[in-house]
Amino acid sequence: MFLLMPGPTSIRGEALLEELRVLIARHARPDEATAIDGVLLSAATAPREPHASTTGTVLALIAQGAKRLGIGDRVHDYGPGEYLVASVDLPITGHYTRASAAAPALGFGLRLRPAPIASVLLDAEADLHPHRGGRAAPPGLGVADAPPELLDAVVRMVRLLDAPAADRRVLAPMLEREILWRLLGGPLAESVRQAGIADSSLTHVSSAVRWIAEHYDEPFRVGDLARSCGMSTSAFHRAFHAVTALSPIRFQKQIRLQKARLLLLTGADDVATVGFRIGYESASQFSREYRRQFGLPPGRDATRLRAR
Repeated sequence: MFLLMPGPTSIRGEALLEELRVLIARHARPDEATAIDGVLLSAATAPREPHASTTGTVLALIAQGAKRLGIGDRVHDYGPGEYLVASVDLPITGHYTRASAAAPALGFGLRLRPAPIASVLLDAEADLHPHRGGRAAPPGLGVADAPPELLDAVVRMVRLLDAPAADRRVLAPMLEREILWRLLGGPLAESVRQAGIADSSLTHVSSAVRWIAEHYDEPFRVGDLARSCGMSTSAFHRAFHAVTALSPIRFQKQIRLQKARLLLLTGADDVATVGFRIGYESASQFSREYRRQFGLPPGRDATRLRAR
């Protein structure tokens, strides 16, 4: 459930959020990219209807407004002063739920890359309570309140967009490490930690997720995929659902339907051809599952999207 007031209750936290709002409003672009590699800034002046996409592996912090993401049977709402960690690239349905021209939704994002996470872990593993959360695969998505220390590091990162390029080149990697350090000391630490460990349950599931995403139009045996990850079928099922909130087969279906929507939007093929291209042998099954996912039959949904 998102908060109507900013998450941090301290005066310092609110002051940092206010500065972050000003900085994001000044630097946000339609493509969300910035001059700092891996740093994203977003602004929306109106609520948006839910749309399908993938998360990437990212820290996403809301400075103003509110957002909702859903995958499987899990829904995550987060608002000002709260952050989301996506430690696996997952197919989600998401949208801003609170935004206006007078008070746009404003967000900061940082791509979570395994190498910097691993570097921080190597330098400070003894101080990070490595067994917190156990050895089981953590959820691929989680939401938590941002403490002032994390907000302060994020604000200093965004301030670099007003600094000379040399400052950005030298200081941005240092601030990225500081942000990761704050995340590794927070309630979503296990998701971040396992993303930086080559042989963790989460990275095994991430490998399976990538394979399914790249071979979404091909049938597969869950047992074969489990063996490729070095896991038993039952352990793989448990870990995969813990991370993604979906079974491997449902995950593939989500990927297929998202790909279908993109293909239909281009208008290059008819509905039956698109269904076949993404791996469906039955046009009626494709239409039925597409409607269940997006609320309209494929042809009508594509017409609506093109018109919009």
